[in-house]
Amino acid sequence: MGTPSGTPPVMQSLWMLAASFLFACMGVCVKFAAETHSAVEITFYRSFISLLLMFVLVRFQGTALATPHWRWQITRGLVGFAALFAYFYAITLLPLATAVTLNYTSAIFLAVYLALAGWRMGSGIIGALGLGLVGVALLLRPTLHADQLAGGLIGLGSGVLAGMAYFSVRELGQRGEPETRTVFYFSLVSSVCAGTWLGFGELHAVDLRSGGLLFGVASFATLAQLAMTRAYSRGKTLLSAALAYSTVIFASLFGVAFWGESLDPVAGAAIGLIVLSGIAATHFSRASPVEQD
Repeated sequence: MGTPSGTPPVMQSLWMLAASFLFACMGVCVKFAAETHSAVEITFYRSFISLLLMFVLVRFQGTALATPHWRWQITRGLVGFAALFAYFYAITLLPLATAVTLNYTSAIFLAVYLALAGWRMGSGIIGALGLGLVGVALLLRPTLHADQLAGGLIGLGSGVLAGMAYFSVRELGQRGEPETRTVFYFSLVSSVCAGTWLGFGELHAVDLRSGGLLFGVASFATLAQLAMTRAYSRGKTLLSAALAYSTVIFASLFGVAFWGESLDPVAGAAIGLIVLSGIAATHFSRASPVEQD
């Protein structure tokens, strides 16, 4: 059955390919911007520019900014800020594809949080989690030998925190919070946290090149969020979730093109395991009673 626009859901899911490409472009901008700016600076500019864009969008849609769930919004914002900073920091330390893949373990950890919230884990989700853990162990193995273990653990931490943030977004959605309001508060809290951090640190001057890169981080992220939202809201959820992992492919290609990065066979196999695990975890999580409320 098609969507109101007449476009079949399978075709609408292809918006996720556009989102994945844009997210990979954001990662490229982060890695280049890190040559002159710290990860917290990049986080601040990404969050603040997004805040301005979301404020305009919220006002245009007529959505009220007042929320009865401010505790959830603040918690989601704090966790989201930590996840975003860890992700950007990992990008500065690791090959782009490795950092992206570790961040995408969020789907695995989201399933864990759903289980902790009362969902009964079946054999399918347990198998998916086990597969993901094997993939993570294999992917972190080369970082140990390349003196990049800290970056690998930070990247994995971004996945843990992102999964927690997505769990909060899910809870807010079930409480009736508009998505635009949630994104607005995430941008607000992240801007405040990063801005406060910068008040005690060094702020580097922004020139034409770095300004373009910082704007690229925010604009690519915002456009990717819009494309991702369209894919999930109008397309087939599992297909969209599977296509989301094409970000890893785009990131790998960009890593080769811009920095000559390459992954050994073990790392490639590890990425494959994590991708399969994330898709399986998404499938079995949505099949649970928690996701059918």
